[in-house]
Amino acid sequence: MAYRYANRNQLQLFPSSIEDYIPLDDPVRAYDAFVEALDLEKLGLNLDPHQAGNPQYHPKVMLKLVVYGYAYGIRSSRKLERANHHNLSFIWLTSGLTPDHKTIAEFRRKNRSQLADILKQCAKMCIQLNLIEGNTLFVDGSKFKANASIKKSWDKKKAHKVLKAIDQRIADILNQCETVDEAEKGCGSLVKMDQELQDQDVLKTKVQGILKELETKKQTSLNTTDPDCTRINSLAGTHAGYSVQSVVDEKHGLILSADVVSENNDLNQFSRQINQANALLEHKCQVACADSGYASTTELAKIDQQGIKVVVPSQRQASEKIPSPFAKDQFSYDKIHDCYICPEGHTLTFSSLNKNKKNGHKHYLISAKKICLACPHYGVCTSSQHGRKVIRLVNEELREKFEAQYKEPESQAIYRKRKAKVELPFGHIKRNLGVNAFLLRGLPGVKAEASLFGTCFNLVRMITLLGVTTLVSLLKEIGGKYPTSLGGIG
Repeated sequence: MAYRYANRNQLQLFPSSIEDYIPLDDPVRAYDAFVEALDLEKLGLNLDPHQAGNPQYHPKVMLKLVVYGYAYGIRSSRKLERANHHNLSFIWLTSGLTPDHKTIAEFRRKNRSQLADILKQCAKMCIQLNLIEGNTLFVDGSKFKANASIKKSWDKKKAHKVLKAIDQRIADILNQCETVDEAEKGCGSLVKMDQELQDQDVLKTKVQGILKELETKKQTSLNTTDPDCTRINSLAGTHAGYSVQSVVDEKHGLILSADVVSENNDLNQFSRQINQANALLEHKCQVACADSGYASTTELAKIDQQGIKVVVPSQRQASEKIPSPFAKDQFSYDKIHDCYICPEGHTLTFSSLNKNKKNGHKHYLISAKKICLACPHYGVCTSSQHGRKVIRLVNEELREKFEAQYKEPESQAIYRKRKAKVELPFGHIKRNLGVNAFLLRGLPGVKAEASLFGTCFNLVRMITLLGVTTLVSLLKEIGGKYPTSLGGIG
């Protein structure tokens, strides 16, 4: 079979302008049109084409570079710089301008709060284009590693352990110094010991500062590299990280809002995330759905009180385990007398109230422990020497309401859509784009990156739904509604 050969020295006839290099249906044109449609003044970017001093790159150029790079998993400032020299799409996007990696990194660092609001404008555009309805919203969270090592995370136990070791080492150094003084042997070792003693004192001061900060902020742990991150437990192990929260619309699976929190679970996030999404919609959704990780009765109640239907299974419903014959649900509750009746007909009366900031619990005990000890089911129902105890939430009726609501056929149909809608964006970000950790540190930085992730996913979906040429024309119409005075690109 013959081979194909090429000659690098052969003359080629290329288009005379950069514009001719990119076809009209190339996806890069959609990203260009999106940034052109953004209201930069509302975004908070400083626009002054007549400012004095050395000319700088226009914010739109930098935004296009960052957004397009993130859309294809290119986040490093050095990789963005390289792509801007060698990738034709990037060259077209920036009109041939070549900001270096320091300029790119500085732009991203200085405009973290502005980048964090890009997703809001993107969602507003989707609402204008009737791609987001806001009737049914799905909430989900995913854990991402922080740009910090778990070894730099400190808690009180670790701090006290290190302080104890430092004190012991200081005592050892002082004892060695006394021994050397008595023997009057050379000074070389004394100089080394003095330096080590000083190093130990510096370390002790640092650890004491960490302990003080833990007590002041009332935190369980503190990472010295990124103080805003927390200890995250995931399938990938334990690491320093953040939880990214996403609210997705049912119609086309577009992200309405994204947030980042320093928490290891989702229990406290349901009402906050739904309220943020509703604020962007400027109206209340009809249904709010999430998995059992959000099953905090207090949180669900905050949304239920607004007249929004809540579709969230309890932990018990999610486990789908067959309840034992002596599970709490097998005990009947007497609301009038505020007591429980066990399957054998014995009464468990109210004992105490355990007050909790989130959920209060009421404890019910068997009237006499000898009843349980003499029961043929002792050891199966309970093995406690004090007899059976049942714990009931203060708002137990609300929990039962949400469980019954989840079982409704209509709710089941909604819940079946959850995975396909709300977990798809995280799959795209983590698998397709290869994102498993943030590059920036601190909550402002990671929120900016999360906003970029959400924006890029929405743009990919919009291209799929509308096509490049249609989307570009629609974005141009939207962009015309924003009054700007940008001047030329400098």
